[in-house]
Amino acid sequence: MRYKDVLEPLNKQTSIKNKLIHCHTVVQQYCPDIARIAVTLYDPATAVLKTYIHSSGDDAPLSHYQARLDEAPSLKAILDKGEPRVINNMLTFEKGEHQHTKRIGHQGYEASYTLPMFYNGDFFGFIFFNSYQADIFTESLLNELDVFAHLISLMVIDELSTLRSLTAALSTAAHITHQRDPETGSHLDRMSRYSQLIALQLADKYSLDDEYVEHIFMFAPLHDIGKVAIPDRILLKQGPLNEEERKIMDTHSNKGLEIIDHMVANFKLSSIPHLDILRNIAHYHHEAINGEGYPEKLKSDTIPLEARIVATADVFDALTSKRPYKEAWDIDRAYEEMKKLSGHRLDADCVQVLVEHREEVENIMMRFAENRLG
Repeated sequence: MRYKDVLEPLNKQTSIKNKLIHCHTVVQQYCPDIARIAVTLYDPATAVLKTYIHSSGDDAPLSHYQARLDEAPSLKAILDKGEPRVINNMLTFEKGEHQHTKRIGHQGYEASYTLPMFYNGDFFGFIFFNSYQADIFTESLLNELDVFAHLISLMVIDELSTLRSLTAALSTAAHITHQRDPETGSHLDRMSRYSQLIALQLADKYSLDDEYVEHIFMFAPLHDIGKVAIPDRILLKQGPLNEEERKIMDTHSNKGLEIIDHMVANFKLSSIPHLDILRNIAHYHHEAINGEGYPEKLKSDTIPLEARIVATADVFDALTSKRPYKEAWDIDRAYEEMKKLSGHRLDADCVQVLVEHREEVENIMMRFAENRLG
């Protein structure tokens, strides 16, 4: 007897989103009424849930969406109980005031099944199964969906674990650098979240999905990994660098690319999707819109978007942070300087996001403020 493994495509090298889409097609063989499977991730540092991947194409009511878990009581209740939630008739939630509930309701879903995801006992997100038909989640169907839910959870864990293996290795090297460099861990926390904010706000204009935004968030802190190769006499110099020292400092963008490629080869991680995002951030985050940056003097939109995003976040945090050679600027002064650099050194769209989302920027500044230990 010839038998075809319907899940065999999951063995192929492809994105986690494509794997989720394939799981959805298989699930629909058992239940054609499942219209959407989606995964959200949890950021424990900010207690924020953020959309990550979904299987429903343009049928995406919650793309580019974030919310604090405490502000989503129905989801928090699932986590508190540690049990899945079945809603067979969304009319139960028709008066819900939370943005998540409203968007789902406006999409027209009539039923949902939601499961929390855990790894080594730690909560890291939710899986959602949605249907346009009410009363479809019978006990027998739920038993089948549980298998797929755990499969999807394991796929996400594998994806994130692989990414974190690489970022952990690079972060270890970066940590060594930041023991020497005046920049702090809080700087990395802030600029990665500024980068995430910019990517989210530009998502519609540039057709960015949530997976791309998450990779920006994960990879932004590694932008200066190449500084590990810069001598202390230059990296730690209190005053301005001379021309020769500046040339050596400027090599850190090329060094960063070399370090990433070396670690990818050493750890055999070349199958990681979106590695180019990481490579572009490390290599091109000092390029300038006017072509006067380095290392390749790229101009305007020939500079990869992820590098333009991270460059903007990095410069803004540098302006608003204390350094041995300068005091921190207040946000008004920093915004004025960013406007001067907009369209000249920095991407105008990226700068505009930071200026127009002052409340979110100030929240990040307060949440990840420096303390006496940095």
